[in-house]
Order: sequence, then C-alpha cells, then structure tokens
Amino acid sequence: MTEVTIKVIDVPVPEGTNVIIGQAHFIKTVEDLYEALVTSAPTIRFGVAFAEATGKRLVRHEGNDEELRKLAAEVVLKIGVGHLFVAYIRNAWPINVLNAIKQVQEVVTVYAATGNPLQVIVAETKQGRALLGVVDGFPPVGIESDDDIAERREFLRRIGYKR
Repeated sequence: MTEVTIKVIDVPVPEGTNVIIGQAHFIKTVEDLYEALVTSAPTIRFGVAFAEATGKRLVRHEGNDEELRKLAAEVVLKIGVGHLFVAYIRNAWPINVLNAIKQVQEVVTVYAATGNPLQVIVAETKQGRALLGVVDGFPPVGIESDDDIAERREFLRRIGYKR
C-alpha cells in the first residue's frame, strides 16, 4: 500500500501582483504561456514557470520582469508538482489573461487566479506530488446587504468593468 502525505504550502503574493496556478504538459508550455501573456495586455509585467515531469525535470521559466520570473520559478520548485505552471502578473488582472491562458494547447486546468493570500494543498507519494487544490483568501463571514450590492456595482463601474 502506498502512503500519502498531505502538505499545505504557502504561495507568496507580493503587493500589486496576482498569481495564476495551473497544470499543463510538454516542454514548450512556458514559451506558449509567455506568448499568451505578453499579447493579452499591453502593459503587463510577468514571470511564468513550468515544471517538467520527465526527462531533465527542470523548472523552465520566461518573462519580461526578472523579479517575477525568479519568483515564479522558485514557487514552482517549492510546490514540486510535475507539469505545474505558475504565472505572476503585474499591471494587468487575471481577467485580462485567463482566456488566453486557457486557450494554450498544453493547458489542462487552472486552479487559481488571485491577488489574495494563497495556499496550495499537495499530496506526496513515493513517486511525486499532486496538487489537490487551493485555499484562495478567507472564508465568507456573511451575505451581502443592499448597501454592499450598491457598493459592489459602483466599484465595478468606477474601475471600468461595467458601464
């Protein structure tokens, strides 16, 4: 019988950034994600990293921001799940890039796209690790009131996401 260990790993989310975590396959993933990100938002700054699951089993990384590129590579190595990708973005929102990321041929799934405190839940066996899920932010404390609804609607219009 194979034993499984469950681990919770904190993912840093520096002020002013968002992080996207997903799973993909194939060595060209990191270059295709680079293209998807750089063409999705004209002012985007980002770093993206991808963990190979066979062969050299390296963390491949690209980006147009060295700090975010380094952070993405370090986080992928720390999580240690094969075929995992992590993208840190600045000067754009996940809403600006998610459809492009999902259209990358190698992308299997997206687990998180957030600027909130983030944890990943990892299962570890003798063979390797699997990403079981994410903890994105904190649990709800109630249901929005009419004032909260008005505030949400006003906010979305103020930042230009609704008319």
